[in-house]
Amino acid sequence: MGNTTSTHVCPSVSAPVSLKHDSQHKVILRKRSMPLSVLTLGCVPAPSYYESYCPSSQETTVADRDEKLSFDPPPLYAYSTHDSDLNVDSASAAYKTFLKTYPEYHSTWILDSLRRSDFARLDRAGETYVDYMGGSLYPESLIRVHTEFLQQNILGNTHSVSNASSLSSACADEARQAVLQYFKAPAGYTVVFTANASAALKLIGEAFPFQEGSSYVLSADSHNSVHGIRKFASQRGAQVTYIESTPRGGLDLADAKHILADNKPKSRHAQPSLFALTGQSNVSNSKNPLSLIKYASALGYSTLLDAAALAPTSVFSLAEHSVDAMAISFYKMFGFPTGVGALVVKESFLEQLERPWFAGGTVDVVQAPGMLYTMVGEPHERFEDGTINYLNLPAVTEGLRFLSAYLPFLPLRLSTLTHHLVSSLSELRHDGTGTPVARVLSRVPSNRVKTVGGQSDCGSTVSLIFLSPSGEMLPLSFIEHAATSQNISLRTGCMCNPGGAAALLDVRDDMALLYPGVTMRDFEQQVGRELGVVRISLGLASNFQDVWRVIQFATDMGKEEVRAAMWNAWAEEKIGMAY
Repeated sequence: MGNTTSTHVCPSVSAPVSLKHDSQHKVILRKRSMPLSVLTLGCVPAPSYYESYCPSSQETTVADRDEKLSFDPPPLYAYSTHDSDLNVDSASAAYKTFLKTYPEYHSTWILDSLRRSDFARLDRAGETYVDYMGGSLYPESLIRVHTEFLQQNILGNTHSVSNASSLSSACADEARQAVLQYFKAPAGYTVVFTANASAALKLIGEAFPFQEGSSYVLSADSHNSVHGIRKFASQRGAQVTYIESTPRGGLDLADAKHILADNKPKSRHAQPSLFALTGQSNVSNSKNPLSLIKYASALGYSTLLDAAALAPTSVFSLAEHSVDAMAISFYKMFGFPTGVGALVVKESFLEQLERPWFAGGTVDVVQAPGMLYTMVGEPHERFEDGTINYLNLPAVTEGLRFLSAYLPFLPLRLSTLTHHLVSSLSELRHDGTGTPVARVLSRVPSNRVKTVGGQSDCGSTVSLIFLSPSGEMLPLSFIEHAATSQNISLRTGCMCNPGGAAALLDVRDDMALLYPGVTMRDFEQQVGRELGVVRISLGLASNFQDVWRVIQFATDMGKEEVRAAMWNAWAEEKIGMAY
């Protein structure tokens, strides 16, 4: 498929999980010695299609490569049994044009192989999934490997010393090490397993020693789970200060530094203060400067990074950005398992936190009746309330190894697809009036990634609104209904990010007019229009065909006859629901 030759070689894989007994007869996992697991890269044999279009290195010339860039047909994944012949021809022509503009897309061919081997269900179902910011899709091989592991082993509650419990504990330890290695954590970090990133953020909020004179500084363009920490801060007398969002989301570096300096603690110990940084916005597509972590730390702040939206498609190193604590969700990174997140945190920072309660698994001795208790010795265990999700932790280990193999290719692929999507949407016009069909509100990448291993200055999320021929915003419920009818899975609303959405929709001033008990319906009546955006987010399994179908859907919105038919179908369903 690419414009250079490649040999289909099955990479070295790690040995399967096996057991051995130590001198005390405790069952432990044999450590995997290879960086890649049995599911990494799939080792899928190449179809005859590639034999036709990937000549040997001796036969390939510069002229051949140039010709291939212009005439390479769309790959097999670009076709669906649900497409008409006309659509297949349109997709083929669009793909050729796309490759002329973005020839670097060829370098990500390995993700096409992944699409066929692990996400073929998308094309079988004719589904276009563009909600990776809501949740990534699981690779089928990860499910197979994990299911086989569960079928062949016996796992028990980690709060015991039986063989089954020892195996679970060994799996948990291995998963912790896999997380630390994936994020290149230096010595002194540990991992607290939680239900999700929100639970990890709550752990910090409830246990951070806020007091009178403390500060909690955060960006307006943050997830509600980051905003929620302000409840703990204000209840203990701390000052909550916001860094305003820019009109396109994110924050201004100079403004952020100014606010951090103005609110810095007089003493790190006497006035413990916290700075929470959103690594990447889930609605505005902004990546905030990670240099703020070091800057805030130098001023005396403890630092917290919400990396839930950043980690799935970006390389992040704790050795380079030594944040005190970082929250992630694994289902957003590789789709499975849900219900497992992590707080990657410095052990020294954990020692500063003051838990408001204790639970099973977090204590060594509890006096009952009485008030005495002693927490367990391991720092991470003091924050893992009850029983951790031990059945799914082996999938975390395999999932991280899986993602590490493909992560270098993702920024390049997603950069080309995002640029193409944004430019195509911006050019669409209504057939009757010539007015724009859509308005992209989120931040657009300033530069294209052109090499494998490069990093984008933005994410791969496009937040927009669709417009009527007269320029009014089309209802979000209509867009979602129309997209669903065409098997497109997207997201509408404010994405649990009120500050970022308000910036994009230019209603930041209206935020100041809100009152206790106000509802979203009240807010919309105050503003005079519906609030929210349409979000298209790309990820691990995204390809050209997904973006092409979204563009075709948006093109239909500009065709009066087609849009009217979709509107009537939506209106009829609304009437039926009312009845």
